[in-house]
Amino acid sequence: MSRTLTVAAAQLGPIARDESRQSAVARLSAMMREAKTHGADLVIFPELALTTFFPRWFFADQAEVDAFFERAMPNPAVQPLFDLAGELGIGFNLGYAELTPEGRHFNTSILVNRKGEIVGKYRKVHLPGHRDNEPWRPFQHLEKRYFETGDLGFPVFEAFDGRLGLCICNDRRWPETYRVMGLQGVEMVLLGYNTPQHYALAPEQDHLQDFHNHLVMQAGAYQNGTWVVGVAKAGSEEGCALIGGSCIIAPTGEIVAQCETLDDEVVVHACDLDACRRIQDNIFNFALHREPQTYGLITETKGKVAGLGGKT
Repeated sequence: MSRTLTVAAAQLGPIARDESRQSAVARLSAMMREAKTHGADLVIFPELALTTFFPRWFFADQAEVDAFFERAMPNPAVQPLFDLAGELGIGFNLGYAELTPEGRHFNTSILVNRKGEIVGKYRKVHLPGHRDNEPWRPFQHLEKRYFETGDLGFPVFEAFDGRLGLCICNDRRWPETYRVMGLQGVEMVLLGYNTPQHYALAPEQDHLQDFHNHLVMQAGAYQNGTWVVGVAKAGSEEGCALIGGSCIIAPTGEIVAQCETLDDEVVVHACDLDACRRIQDNIFNFALHREPQTYGLITETKGKVAGLGGKT
């Protein structure tokens, strides 16, 4: 008997800068209810799902930045979502800005079980963008200023009768993200993203944003024999166009469900977790085919190095 996990990708339309947490949670709750009507066991929400994507602005006052962060999870504004999950018997994955009791700032994602209990946490590792005010840009991308690099690694959690991993947005572009989880036998990678249509440093690639989004997730799925669920915050948010394309990808790399709009939208698919074995036990049988003694350069250096004359 196969292990089937029915998953909902719950894409969010734009969140205005002055939209309240309560409003955002009400929208998430509505999509959770819709997902449940389609038989979903687990619903995936985007990165920073409780607020607008605030790194697009430069704030000189740290208090203005901290207003976008959650000091506890759950908290009174978000508790209704946890309560609803317990009532419906459905799990969820939520992205938010985390401010720890020690004053540390992370771009965070949590996994919540069917009882409304947090059973996994991840903090974003690959922070894109820049640190200083660059007013020449049409919008800022100050994740490196507002967040610390995640300190939890890429853990895989035993949950929902499977092995689930978490990552966030820019993490999806880096093959190491999937491989570290793949080496732990991951069967489903959950990730949310906020991706602008326009990339100020290479605008000639703007027309490829949707293609690149799916390319990296499909490659990560196939090369590690895992399901990947990528969920966007989409649409025109405070004048910034965000791509959609939220989707569910099979271990073969095939997209099996995809959102069609740039608004709040739910798509659902019944995922056979045992299908991962067909890839993991064959073409990407790590124990049989990997040669890690030749990959040292991957962890020994951060940037590019001169050619090594055929040596690695």
